[in-house]
Amino acid sequence: MKNTPYSLTIDGKRVFCAETAPALNPATEQPICNVPLASREHLEQAVAAARAALPGWANSAIAERQFRVSRLGDLIEQNQEAFIDLLITEQGKSRAGAQWEIGGSIHWLREIAKQSLEEQVSSQGDVEVVTRHVPIGVIGAITPWNFPLLLAVWKIAPALVTGNTMVLKPSPHTPLCTLWFGELAQQVLPPGVLNVLSGGNELGQWITEHPAIGKISFTGSTATGRHVMQSAAVNLKRLTLELGGNDPAIVLPDVDAKAIAKDLFWAAFANSAQFCVACKRLYVHEDVYQDVARELTAYAKNVKVGNGIEADTQLGPLQNRMQFEKVSQLLEASQAAGLTFLLGGKPIQQPGYFIPITLVDNPPEDSRVVAEEAFGPVLPLLKYRDIDEVIARANDTPYGLAATVWGKDIVKAEQVARRIEAGTVWINQAHVFAPDIAFGGHKHSGLGIENSLHGLAEYCNVQTIMRKVLP
Repeated sequence: MKNTPYSLTIDGKRVFCAETAPALNPATEQPICNVPLASREHLEQAVAAARAALPGWANSAIAERQFRVSRLGDLIEQNQEAFIDLLITEQGKSRAGAQWEIGGSIHWLREIAKQSLEEQVSSQGDVEVVTRHVPIGVIGAITPWNFPLLLAVWKIAPALVTGNTMVLKPSPHTPLCTLWFGELAQQVLPPGVLNVLSGGNELGQWITEHPAIGKISFTGSTATGRHVMQSAAVNLKRLTLELGGNDPAIVLPDVDAKAIAKDLFWAAFANSAQFCVACKRLYVHEDVYQDVARELTAYAKNVKVGNGIEADTQLGPLQNRMQFEKVSQLLEASQAAGLTFLLGGKPIQQPGYFIPITLVDNPPEDSRVVAEEAFGPVLPLLKYRDIDEVIARANDTPYGLAATVWGKDIVKAEQVARRIEAGTVWINQAHVFAPDIAFGGHKHSGLGIENSLHGLAEYCNVQTIMRKVLP
């Protein structure tokens, strides 16, 4: 892991802070190191550096920008094992989970670096019309604690390829990988192009309201997203918001329960269910409900929850005490309501923020464990009889991020998928992402798109030039 002290990165330089806060290992609750806390003055310096770097970066050849963004992937790859160890320590992931995130970060930087938005030229009589994409300017990016480096890369890569500069704030719970990446990035980026500042909620507020920042790209809760939107509205900032969800899975009656149990489990519990697109409500047809419940429970009993540094750990702790207490309270409320648990149900009594894999047997639709996004390893299994009924239940939520449908008859499965109100619906799979696949939420789950050329365009304004040659 990184051995030198952590710092902000402003205008290509490391900046240390008088004020710091401890970063904690969620598996042990022990401090890892001290994290710098940026002041408002640090933010002003970062924004000024980003503005100063903007003309040179925006006017550079796109091939040059693409090359440099791809080189960012090389920097992570050169330090891959150290990043994996650091991610396990600060986020709590299993080794396999950390390898997936760090490998994904490398892949995204290299693949987004191959993308570009071409100018479109058309004719209107004797006038040629050129439609082009131009950078917005300084981007403010705010990232969450569940996939701290990968989701930072999802913002950095398209913003920089399209000619913007950036001020990035990682979550105060998981700033370390991003701070280190910001430091390394200065080896290949001009000063001021990428500035990384760690701090608390007040830093996020300062970023969203700053008049010189032209766009906010935020990933986090819907409640915080509303505050971001309100703050950004003052200066009519552009927005990309990737927010919460209460993602349904619908299991059709023709499935083989044993065959899908493993994939269903990981659809719900990957990253200890700290995943915006985790299956959070599992609707199972009554004809196969008992079979699915039995096979899913049997698989879950053999999954090891523990410290990610242990080689056989498959799921780690929750990342922070706030989330641990939220999920613990949800379990207490479920116990008090008399719900039936197929597995788990009580926090693990040991150091660290550990919640056991919990399966709840057919709770009422209006129970908290169904209506709320737990963002932890708690899954309600819900019985249904009729397709129209289950689609109505699945859509009866203010959220619309993602969903899954499971069935042997692919035609029927797709008919169901097309009726679900969500930005992404997977059939017989889950959590399939790629740099060229658009991702975004419907309803209260977000605004805008990440990834693909649609995601690239999110970091641009459209400019139309109409040219007519004088005689």
